[in-house]
Amino acid sequence: MADVHRMAEQGYQNAAATYSAGRPDYPDTLDPILRDELGITPGKTVLDLGAGTGKFTARLAATGAAVIAVEPVDAMRNELAAALPMVDLRAGNATAIPADTASIDAVFCAQAFHWFATAEALAEIRRVLKPDGLLGLVWNVRDETVDWVAGLTDLITPYEDDTPRYRHMVWRALFPAADFSELEETVCPYAHEGPAEQVVLDRFMSISFIASQPLAVRNKIEADIRRLIGQTPALSGPAPAAFPYVTRLYTCRKTQ
Repeated sequence: MADVHRMAEQGYQNAAATYSAGRPDYPDTLDPILRDELGITPGKTVLDLGAGTGKFTARLAATGAAVIAVEPVDAMRNELAAALPMVDLRAGNATAIPADTASIDAVFCAQAFHWFATAEALAEIRRVLKPDGLLGLVWNVRDETVDWVAGLTDLITPYEDDTPRYRHMVWRALFPAADFSELEETVCPYAHEGPAEQVVLDRFMSISFIASQPLAVRNKIEADIRRLIGQTPALSGPAPAAFPYVTRLYTCRKTQ
């Protein structure tokens, strides 16, 4: 798995099933944006780069477009293959995309671009895109204006090490990029609802730099998260937990 950050390789290999169970989906408000504003419709070919277990791949497939999913981590690919057998699933990474030059109408990177935000990866994305092809960058970002969400972030931040993160905004320095239009941003609020065990514990234990920790450290983190859940009425009551996110979609188009 050349060109895959060690935290992604180790963490996602260890926690693919937990990732699939605990990670949020994406808001339904994205569907008309994909279809009506971005033109992701039947007859188009779209590529989900760093597709993981297929959370965003499924939403792309629902548009009726032909979908290619590219994922470097074996365990994540196995989860995606089981969930979405109709998708054209390929092993590859951002600097070696298994697609022909100028063959793709749109490339999406959901929860992924911060892992490979380099000029080399952007050039490879540019290579596979058709003229006027779309690049879409999508993240579900935790709403840390909510106290208990900020508390969860405080629990895990000491373990980040050098792991690339959306919130560090290092990826943003690549833009504006040569041969791409200006980035446009769309923001959608979203809540991931379900048992706290799933939407909080599984979500955080599947984070790459947590899943790659030694067992004793993972056990401590899990105990800390369970303690926070127990002390938070919004998470410990009988009603399903609602984990608040803001979904951020950034788009630009190939200009040459």
